[in-house]
Amino acid sequence: MQSLFDALEPGHPDWALARALDPTRIPKHAAIIMDGNGRWARKRSLPRVAGHKAGVSSVRSTVETCAQLGMEVLTLYAFSVENWKRPRAEVDMLWRLLRLYLRRELTTLMRNNIRLTAIGRVKALPLMAQQELRYVMERTSQNTGLRLNLAINYGGRAELVDAVQSLIAEGVSAEEITEERLSAALYTSGLPDPDLLIRTSGELRVSNFLLWQIAYAEIYVTETLWPDFIRAELLHAVLEYQRRDRRFGGLGDTGEGMGREPVSATTR
Repeated sequence: MQSLFDALEPGHPDWALARALDPTRIPKHAAIIMDGNGRWARKRSLPRVAGHKAGVSSVRSTVETCAQLGMEVLTLYAFSVENWKRPRAEVDMLWRLLRLYLRRELTTLMRNNIRLTAIGRVKALPLMAQQELRYVMERTSQNTGLRLNLAINYGGRAELVDAVQSLIAEGVSAEEITEERLSAALYTSGLPDPDLLIRTSGELRVSNFLLWQIAYAEIYVTETLWPDFIRAELLHAVLEYQRRDRRFGGLGDTGEGMGREPVSATTR
C-alpha cells in the first residue's frame, strides 16, 4: 500500500480513506461489473458512446489504484457474449475504444508493473482488436505486479461449457471430474477466486459474470455510474469489504447461525 500513500498527500480527500484501510486485509482479487455508461450519457443528453469514452478514465484510475493497493488480480467485465446484441455501431465503437485504450495505456501498465491478460472467447474478436490485445499482453508478460484481467466476449455459462468440453476432449471421465479439476479447466485457471465483486449503477444482479468463481465473494453494489467511479469509490468498497465477517460456510466470530448469510447490497 505504500505506493498509494506515495501518490497522495496528507490533506488529500482520499488520504483518510487510505489510512483507514488494513494493509493486511486487501483483497487478493477484485472483480468489477462496470455498469452505467449508457445512463451516464443519457442523463447528459449525450450519445451512448460518450458514456463509454468517459468510462475509460475510471478504468485507468481503478487499475492504478488496485496496483497501488497491492492487489494480485483485477478482473474487469469489458464485453459480454450478450453485448453482441447491441447496435452494430455501438459494438464497433467499443472495439475501437479497446484498441485505443490498449495503445495509450501500455506505458502506464509498464510503469506500474502491471501484466495484462484476457479471458473469454477472445478468438471471436475482430482481428485488429485481437492483434492489439495480443501485442500488449506480450509486452507486459514479464511484469510481476497486478494482473489486469479483461473479460472480453465473456460469459460465465459459456466458460463452464468450454471447460466441460475441454475435459471431455481430454478424455476425462465423469467420475474423474472434481471441483478442483473443473476449476483448472476454467479461463481463470491458476488465479485466486475473487474476494470482492463490485457492481456499479445499483443493479442487483451478477449478469453471467464469473458464476463459478464468485461463490464466496463479498458483493458491493454502489449507485454510482461507472464513469463517476473515482478512486474514493474503490477505497470505500475495499473498506466495506474489510468490515465483513467472511465465513465461507462456517461460523462467524459470534458463533451465531449456520452457514453463510445472504449479503445485502451496499449502496452509496
